[in-house]
Amino acid sequence: MTQEIHGTVAAGFEAVRDEFAAFTAAERPDYEGQLCVYVHGRRVVDLWAGDGADADSLYGVFSSSKGAAHLVAALLVQEGTLELDRRVTYYWPEFASEGKGALTLRDLLAHRAGVVGTDSGFSRRELADDRQIAERLADQRPFWRPGTAFGYHALVAGALSGEVVRRATGRTLQEVYEERVRAPYGLDLFLGLPGAHEPRFRPTRAMAPTGEQRTLLDSLVEGPHTLAGVAFNRHAAEPVDLETLPNDPLVRANGPASVGGVASARGLAAMYAAAISEVGGKAPLLKEDTAAEFAQFHSVGYDLVARAHKSYGLGFQATADTWYPVLGAGAFGHSGAAGSQGFADPRSGMAYGYTRRRFAFPGGAGAENERFVAAAHRAARALG
Repeated sequence: MTQEIHGTVAAGFEAVRDEFAAFTAAERPDYEGQLCVYVHGRRVVDLWAGDGADADSLYGVFSSSKGAAHLVAALLVQEGTLELDRRVTYYWPEFASEGKGALTLRDLLAHRAGVVGTDSGFSRRELADDRQIAERLADQRPFWRPGTAFGYHALVAGALSGEVVRRATGRTLQEVYEERVRAPYGLDLFLGLPGAHEPRFRPTRAMAPTGEQRTLLDSLVEGPHTLAGVAFNRHAAEPVDLETLPNDPLVRANGPASVGGVASARGLAAMYAAAISEVGGKAPLLKEDTAAEFAQFHSVGYDLVARAHKSYGLGFQATADTWYPVLGAGAFGHSGAAGSQGFADPRSGMAYGYTRRRFAFPGGAGAENERFVAAAHRAARALG
């Protein structure tokens, strides 16, 4: 059954609609997703598909939440409230425990702290509460010497950054994001979903791998006490099902900054558009120098958690190197485990957002983003 494609594209972006239509036609009949692109602050792609879905539907975006969280960090660095080369303990003295005292904020944001989790893991309630995560990580002995290597702090990066924000401003990261970013632009990207918006939320569906994909997944299973097991909380007394984490009302309500965001593709794309472009008569949120510093490679090479080559800026993934080499140097953003993706490419002026309902195989940015991004980037470059 061919999916009906809804929405609009600007002249010159018809190839993006074609790619979206071709992908959805080949997917499961219950596919549901959204795609949105801005160029120089103007929305040029706004598409969605799926029975019961529309442009205003909201989805759990998992680690794409980290993009919103670290846009807050970038704003606070830009205005001087935070300083990248100060020690974390300048803001958060308790973090010095167990040999972490020399770590700078720059290294914390670049996944170099070594506290990817705790020895005993977190409960579901703790994972929904950044304050509790931070309190436990302050006492945690790092899994490598801080600053000497890097590994993806999958479930805790936002809590670590958030505690620094709270200590420096007296406000939670979620409160600063709401006041400085989400509310002024009316973004459908929430770190803490208000009850009034609950009817718009579409619960995440678990991955549905083919037989061949299941065989591959089973072959990749690692022990619960490996670094990856600790980072994804698989060693906890009651391991949490990551695939359906956003379906927990407490997670949605609290909006933990690592994985708890709820968004539409419009929300993701508009946030990144606002970061680098004039939107709605408002100047870009980030100055060019700030965007360049946060996008600059800080951790490149072997990721101890992913056990693969990865590239990180400050809080953001180095999107061109990690995912889409067609993009310009200095592109920055973050993917989410269920398949979502958001980024800004300052060189082309493009901002991108994608959401999907069913958890993608094998996790991380959905592979379909590669074809969508390539088509959108070609069209954006043709605009000049």
